Amino acid sequence: MEPWLRNLLILAVFCYECRGEDSVTQPPGDVIATEGGQVTLDCQFDAVNINNLYLFWYKHEVNGFPKFMLGRFSFGSTNATGYEERFDAHLDKDSKSVPLTIQRLQLSDSAVYYCALRPTVTTGYTAPLQKLV
Repeated sequence: MEPWLRNLLILAVFCYECRGEDSVTQPPGDVIATEGGQVTLDCQFDAVNINNLYLFWYKHEVNGFPKFMLGRFSFGSTNATGYEERFDAHLDKDSKSVPLTIQRLQLSDSAVYYCALRPTVTTGYTAPLQKLV
């Protein structure tokens, strides 16, 4: 066997287990809405295994810390206390999205909203991805 072919086969064996990384993407910038109205914040995801998804939304208020709002999973969902009625998200595996809809907007909804895909990793630096003002 030629040396180049042997090296190519070794590389193919190692890359058989190579996987892409899971990620979420939110459009940057502020979203402007009126009190009493409705807004939908977008979150696109890319995951290796779309049959075992765990996606979460967090609300980060000024001078506070990110608070868990709701989770959408391949099989089920959960909403934190206080986020059951006006907050909803639908996990769409086909479009690879989990948009957050907030109804009957209140001034207290002004915050930065984060979408996360499990497992989540903290890098020590985060930038606002979507801010409702």
